[in-house]
Amino acid sequence: MKKYKLNNFKLNRRDLLAGTASLGAMTFASKSVLSDENKSKNLPPNLPEWTSELGEGVDANPYGMPSEFEKNVIRRNVEWLTASTESSVNFTPIQDLEGIVTPNGLCFERHHGGVSIINPKDFRLMINGLVDREMIFTLEDLKRFPQVNKFYFLECAANGGMEWRGSQLNGCQYTFGMIHNVQYTGVKLSDLILETGLKPKAKWVLAEGSDSSGMTRSIPIEKILDDCIIAWAMNGEALRSEQGYPARLIVPGWEGNMWVKWIRRLEFGDMPYMTREETSKYTDLLSDGKARMFTWVMDAKSVVTSPSPEKPILHKGIHQLRGLAWSGRGKIKRVDVSLDGGKNWKTAELHEPIMSKSLARFTFPFEWNGQELLIQSRAIDETNYVQPTIQELQKIRGVNSIYHNNSIATWLVSKTGKVDNVRLG
Repeated sequence: MKKYKLNNFKLNRRDLLAGTASLGAMTFASKSVLSDENKSKNLPPNLPEWTSELGEGVDANPYGMPSEFEKNVIRRNVEWLTASTESSVNFTPIQDLEGIVTPNGLCFERHHGGVSIINPKDFRLMINGLVDREMIFTLEDLKRFPQVNKFYFLECAANGGMEWRGSQLNGCQYTFGMIHNVQYTGVKLSDLILETGLKPKAKWVLAEGSDSSGMTRSIPIEKILDDCIIAWAMNGEALRSEQGYPARLIVPGWEGNMWVKWIRRLEFGDMPYMTREETSKYTDLLSDGKARMFTWVMDAKSVVTSPSPEKPILHKGIHQLRGLAWSGRGKIKRVDVSLDGGKNWKTAELHEPIMSKSLARFTFPFEWNGQELLIQSRAIDETNYVQPTIQELQKIRGVNSIYHNNSIATWLVSKTGKVDNVRLG
């Protein structure tokens, strides 16, 4: 990431406001077309070749696939980021997606011991500990309970983590792609607990996965009884294996590491279990070397997905700034955008639906005439929490942290339309 001095940047208030004030007088047609496109025999006034021959029949693709022209819209990983592919992460191409729903095949993955392949006939969910009746549920048992269908975002606590000290790959996908947003189908844990009952001393739950890493996390009983779900489907179909098939835990608004995949057991106890992933890992280091205990909620955050390093500006004229915002505390209330590095802010348009603990889409029209821009977005949620700058976070937490970086990001648009990841300082 490049350091960028804000005093190097020149954009007056008139330039900033021109993006919206002059839209009525502008044309949205592109003023420049790539030369190779002009040579295509399929362009008007010619008759396109696809109208002169039959296409594939209905039996060609038993499971539908994206167009061949969208083959670059894929998850990507970074080889040097983790020790192996079995304990690694890949990133959602958020810059290429529309709306708020992440297709199942593009949802980012984070594994600690590789993908477990489980026959649903062999799946069992055990509930034990401080309950009145210890029970074991099959997948079919779970599906007999009242069903819920909820849209939630899932974000890794390390999303944007390499930004903390200013070192990051130059891309929207690599910087912010450890997130996805889908509709989950499952059963509320509070309904399962009606079957097992709870003893008065039950205050915590140990969620345990059945993958080779033995993933375990402690969750307070209040959260379990509030909105946690055991899910078996996403976006209308069974979970993918890499997303926890046949069932996983959903912990809305909290860090993704707690959403235990391939869930096998819930043990109720009277204190936190202090497992590896909540002590030596997934904690925020402070400047004095101590760590914050139990940082769960993913605070309000946003990112401009276009323009971005993968989405440069190709021609002058009117453009739509597009982005995503989310908060683990509830609904997004407002998103502001700046074209001059935070000197001036304008309110973006939020697109329905706006749901609690779900991604929200925002847009903002602007005119680009070849000037440099410093593009930022700032999310405000329904609790009136305002997305901070990195300097505000570091003032409290120092520079040793990795997780829970929800600071405002900056894209520098050069005079050529190229976009780079920079930090203002």
